[in-house]
Amino acid sequence: MTIGVPKEIKIGETRVSMTPSLCRRCVSLGAKVLIEKSAGLSSGFTDAEYRAAGAAIVAEAARVWGSAELILKVKEPLPAEYAFLQDGQALFTYLHLAAGPALAKVLLRKNILGIAYETVEGADGSFPLLKPMSQIAGRLAIQVGAYFLQTQHGGSGVLLGGIPGTLPGHVVVVGAGNSGAHSVQMAVGMGARVTVLDLDTRKLELLDSEYRGRVVTLMSNFSNLESCVADADLLVGAVLIPAAKAPTVVTSAMVSKMRPGSVIVDIAIDQGGCIESIHSTSHIEPVYKHRGVIHYAVPNMPALVGRTSTQGLTQATEPYVALIVQKGVAAALAGHKGLAMGVNTREGRITYGAVAKALGYA
Repeated sequence: MTIGVPKEIKIGETRVSMTPSLCRRCVSLGAKVLIEKSAGLSSGFTDAEYRAAGAAIVAEAARVWGSAELILKVKEPLPAEYAFLQDGQALFTYLHLAAGPALAKVLLRKNILGIAYETVEGADGSFPLLKPMSQIAGRLAIQVGAYFLQTQHGGSGVLLGGIPGTLPGHVVVVGAGNSGAHSVQMAVGMGARVTVLDLDTRKLELLDSEYRGRVVTLMSNFSNLESCVADADLLVGAVLIPAAKAPTVVTSAMVSKMRPGSVIVDIAIDQGGCIESIHSTSHIEPVYKHRGVIHYAVPNMPALVGRTSTQGLTQATEPYVALIVQKGVAAALAGHKGLAMGVNTREGRITYGAVAKALGYA
């Protein structure tokens, strides 16, 4: 099997889908690995390290794509890469097709076997390849929010932890899943006042037990959202429905009642976002103001910490990549139910129900 690892071209993307360690494992199992020149540099991995691990370094992206049975990526292919996709090729990456109808059409037209990291399931029904990036995005949301709350960045000038004699900043987290729970952890660690809202009482009970009264837990309903959003210095949108488009839970009317200079970070933006007033931004222009409120909505937020993100992602993907190398794509999917759940497109059809419904194919 030949695995192609192209350099990521999304704006500000610093991650790479294969470390030298994973490369060495794949080569030892009999795979040929093609790495695009400098693909790992922004994560701190040199071409020399990949060569030492047994990879061939290729200068042209087209050759990486054109020579591989399996393309291993971090982010979904962008329009500039559509022409590189080979008919019937296998693609293993974050796809987030519910928010990418144009890409979905290309994958269907080219009969791409699209395996999405975000829908691969563990034996317990969890999403092990989504988990590490959700954790990183959740933690980064608080760091990013604290940065843009600073006056010189257009924020309201609130220090999340406050000082003795002043009121700490109020962090409101909507969604108590993986990313939301890690946002809560970071916000508590910084000394902020923290409120978290969710529809699942079990998740709220776990957070209440863990933080012993240091976090306010509330059911996510219109009344609670309206009052909490209005008082938030930093609002984190962390609502996820796996593979589906994120539901809009915070309305523009709610946002309009926030204090000028408050900050919104929408972690769900790669699935369309859960804040009505949000639209996607980039690492070059990460924020915009709407009704005086700073909005941050970078879909590849974990790229801010490329080395940590790459290590976290590849240690999660390694068992699946190794299985594919050992057994071949078809046999690996046939023999591993959780990996098979990652298949979103196959033979010109969308095979994952939530994605098909979101794109109008169901």
